[in-house]
Amino acid sequence: MQAVVRHDWTLAQVNALYALPFNDLLFQAQTVHRQHFKPNEVQVSTLLSIKTGACAEDCKYCPQSGHYNTGLERERLLEVEKVLTQAKAAKEKGASRFCMGAAWTNPKQRDMPYIIEMVQGVKALGLETCMTLGMLTGEQATTLAGAGLDYYNHNLDTSPEFYGEIITTRTYQDRLDTLTHVRDAGMKVCCGGILGMGESANDRSALLMQLANLPEHPQSVPINMLVKVAGTPLENVDDLDAFEFIRTIAVARIMLPQSHVRLSAGRARMNEQMQALCFFAGANSIFYGDKLLTTDNPEADADMLLFAKLGIQPEQRHDVSDEAHELALADAIKDQVNPPLFHAAQ
Repeated sequence: MQAVVRHDWTLAQVNALYALPFNDLLFQAQTVHRQHFKPNEVQVSTLLSIKTGACAEDCKYCPQSGHYNTGLERERLLEVEKVLTQAKAAKEKGASRFCMGAAWTNPKQRDMPYIIEMVQGVKALGLETCMTLGMLTGEQATTLAGAGLDYYNHNLDTSPEFYGEIITTRTYQDRLDTLTHVRDAGMKVCCGGILGMGESANDRSALLMQLANLPEHPQSVPINMLVKVAGTPLENVDDLDAFEFIRTIAVARIMLPQSHVRLSAGRARMNEQMQALCFFAGANSIFYGDKLLTTDNPEADADMLLFAKLGIQPEQRHDVSDEAHELALADAIKDQVNPPLFHAAQ
């Protein structure tokens, strides 16, 4: 039976999914996944920091916060040409979406002309565009949509109940308001959260309930594993159990059946077997490249090798006239297929 898109989940229902035997949960998630997506395709994005450090927000997980001493050097907004050079390189490596992130509370009006030029330039390359710039007004969202921005990322991070333990400089409602502005402007929403920040199991359920009960499901849902950075308040928080993370991917897939579920930050700490289980549980999007803003990500070659081992291909776009770049990563993966590739995974 086809999975139903719901917006009326209760906490008890979400907790009941988490409580399923592991094999039953993954089987149900994989069944839902196959109803809506090709099971051996993963959408590939590249993420670039276009303005780094000195953020006014106090997010306890973030090395870019100006409240903490993490040794990160402050950088100004990148020149448009540098951004487009990076986008071209991403396209050549097979990325279908180019994401740009700025460490801001919200974009200033003086920055908007440069932001618009970046969006238009990346679009002209035949790539999907995504940005994360902090909070947006309705007018700013409309301007970005008019420039051709496809996706806007603005995470909820955690449950409403735990949120105040992580961030005090903006409210949960501020985040929900930005998501409303993005939807109203006609852009697609990229919205997820971070696991392993010391939250409870109930908090993880409540986060997924918030995402699934939005008026429209986010088209992309990044599920991040906390990357602990020295100098941030969360640098010594206990690690989250790997099976709990995989369960969250599976529950997200069941609750958000038509959304891309992105295996996002923290992949550098996941072995191949854990990533493979996440893909089986319904994750079908990754960031490709050795950096996620300021934190490490698996090297591109390692992703190609893993894709080849698992028989995974990059998801292809069908809404642009120039589709040659869609095959670039597939060709690179194919080139990696050789006998030594299939020795025991490390």
